[in-house]
Amino acid sequence: MTRLDHDLRAVRERRRALVPYFVAGLTPTWTQYLEAAVQGGADLLEVGVPFSDPMMDGPVIQAAGVRALERGVTLEGVLDELARTALGVPVVIMTYFNVVHYRGLERAAGLLADAGVAGVILPDLSLEESAPWRVAAGARDVATVLMVAPSTPPDRIGRIVATTQGFVYAAARMAVTGRASGDGEADLVVSRVREHGDVPVYVGIGVSAPEQARHAARHADGVIVGSALVQRVLDGESPAELEAHISLFRRAIDEGAREA
Repeated sequence: MTRLDHDLRAVRERRRALVPYFVAGLTPTWTQYLEAAVQGGADLLEVGVPFSDPMMDGPVIQAAGVRALERGVTLEGVLDELARTALGVPVVIMTYFNVVHYRGLERAAGLLADAGVAGVILPDLSLEESAPWRVAAGARDVATVLMVAPSTPPDRIGRIVATTQGFVYAAARMAVTGRASGDGEADLVVSRVREHGDVPVYVGIGVSAPEQARHAARHADGVIVGSALVQRVLDGESPAELEAHISLFRRAIDEGAREA
């Protein structure tokens, strides 16, 4: 069991997790937004390392990624800044497999571990092809988080639940990241995952409003909020302003947990 497994199971004993997502390097002061998110009630931070050809990211996160890449953001630079930022909650990196493959799996895992990163999400790395990466990452206690979609067959969900570390990322809808109306299929995906084990299940994709987070928290162990926050950073909102907005999600998630 990885340290991320231990940390997130401890969170589950206390409350539903709030997981804000940020694009690394979007502004020169991007780590201040991470600090603000923790003050606003985050239990885990998901940090996206920009990639030129994303598969999962919608228009908002793509725009943020382009801006960050234009600033010269690299994995090494992101990890250096994270290593120098005391956050007090685990950090999970979200990026694409080419970013780690290019550097060599063992070297990339070492870079992540040395920066204090607890886990990684690689949405374009399939379960069937993930073993070499999982071995390299596991040797450095870096968790590999896998995803389940509404279309994932039951037998495959079972294999994912048996393999993922830290949590299962449950996609609420068949879509790229971004704002969406309604609650998607979060309830269905969470219930299917729970049939195969007790790993924490976090819902993401299209959770853009506190009321959506409240609904998701009635069923899931955690809620991931991404594009709605990234848009605010793109629009020039300050860390203090974003902290106040994140606190609204914190209260909504706590309310949803009480209603469960």
